[in-house]
Amino acid sequence: MSTAVPRLLLVGNFGQEHVGRHFAEAARALDVEYTALATTAAYDGPRWAQRLAWQFGHRPLRLGRFGGGVVATAREVRATTVLTTGIAPLGASVLRALGEMGVTRINFLTDDPWNPAHRAPWFMAGLNHYDHVFTPRRANIEDLKTHGCKRVSYLPFAFSPSEHFPESRSAYSPTTPVDDVFFAGGADPDRVPVMTALIRSGLRVGLYGGYWDRFESTRPAARGMLDMAGMRHAVGAARVSLCLVRRANRDGHSMRSFEAPAMRGCLLVEDTPDHREMFGPEGEAALYFRTPEQAAAQAHRLLSDPPLRDALATRAYSRVTSGANTYADRLRAILGVIAPA
Repeated sequence: MSTAVPRLLLVGNFGQEHVGRHFAEAARALDVEYTALATTAAYDGPRWAQRLAWQFGHRPLRLGRFGGGVVATAREVRATTVLTTGIAPLGASVLRALGEMGVTRINFLTDDPWNPAHRAPWFMAGLNHYDHVFTPRRANIEDLKTHGCKRVSYLPFAFSPSEHFPESRSAYSPTTPVDDVFFAGGADPDRVPVMTALIRSGLRVGLYGGYWDRFESTRPAARGMLDMAGMRHAVGAARVSLCLVRRANRDGHSMRSFEAPAMRGCLLVEDTPDHREMFGPEGEAALYFRTPEQAAAQAHRLLSDPPLRDALATRAYSRVTSGANTYADRLRAILGVIAPA
């Protein structure tokens, strides 16, 4: 393990809810010198051109220009490590150039690159040029190794203490909805039956995120997007916080699996090995479900038992916040495996 303090170049999306921002906060907490480059610059340009570039290979419009900027910035700040997040807009030639400069190249793979919604030939061509790929899903570890990635490690998502915390009741707006069930995330087709079952069972459901208004059964519950303050309010006000995985991503857990309990939500979670590992057996820190019908039944059980809801929320909060699950912990783990030159 290297004892030298790294000069880190972070390449990611630094929007409030994104992992890039959480890693930047983690670097500050660990007193790691870093420079941030926002991947949003790779997508700048006329909307028609963005759509055309995305249609053909999920390619960012400014991929080449952005990659050249990453190399120039790494040289300027004398970066020792580049950490990218997700389907980062760095092609194979850029990653080779960084390697020739002696820069350690690391990716935290927030999405599954074999998911058709994300699959991009240019990204796959560069993926095995990273020195280390960290993935929060066990399901694609062997695929990454077969693809030729040099080192692959499982590393779960986490929570950010400055963003994901229980909101004081005094901070709530008089218009804050009090939902029976809260969910934040996109309207993936496999999620719609779960929400439909909840709504049809008579529950007041708040759905935050994109595309819920496209489905007749979920349209009445669609609430649009939330900033982080709004999410803290919604989780705190809701009786139940629902955690689903993205099946197309082959997830065992999601970002919300850490964020909701850190905000002291009462958890109803999709039954996966990851969630069982995180929250223990049924009724210890969460209730589980496998089918839409089970989700509705479990939600009604929680609504009828306020002491159970409070106990689950308390135990889930304790498990997550006392278990080395911050993004600073994750960044420490990432930097800790960098071998000395």
